Amino acid sequence: MVYNVLKALHVISVIAWMAGLLYLPRLFVYHADAPVGSPQSETFKVMERRLLRGIMNPAMWAVWIFGLLLVWQGEWWRAGWWQMKFGFVIGLTFVHHVYARWRKDFAADKNMRPARYYRWWNEVPTLLMIVIVFLAVLKPSFG
Repeated sequence: MVYNVLKALHVISVIAWMAGLLYLPRLFVYHADAPVGSPQSETFKVMERRLLRGIMNPAMWAVWIFGLLLVWQGEWWRAGWWQMKFGFVIGLTFVHHVYARWRKDFAADKNMRPARYYRWWNEVPTLLMIVIVFLAVLKPSFG
């Protein structure tokens, strides 16, 4: 029962985190086209800060906590699929921190990248998520 509760909490956390990882770069796309100091730019700053601090950061921490508890509970430490998944989750965490850095640039009116740049980055979490989900669901054996 504990394992299933942890799994449910982990999935809920992943959904919240992924929602933010998919939405924040979309906000960057629109923010990059908004004139500095405009009401639109200032609104995007508030939206980006609230999304990152209010949803994404807590969700990321919850994903890590519940995920590691699942690994401990299920004794998955040595499973090759889990080790590979863990690497991709580290990649997703890296993307999260890159987005957080870009949010600071926007907040300081220091963004130098075009909207198209953020459109490309909007796809990165999706690709990582696809690999992570297949590894978690299929649990392939390596070796």
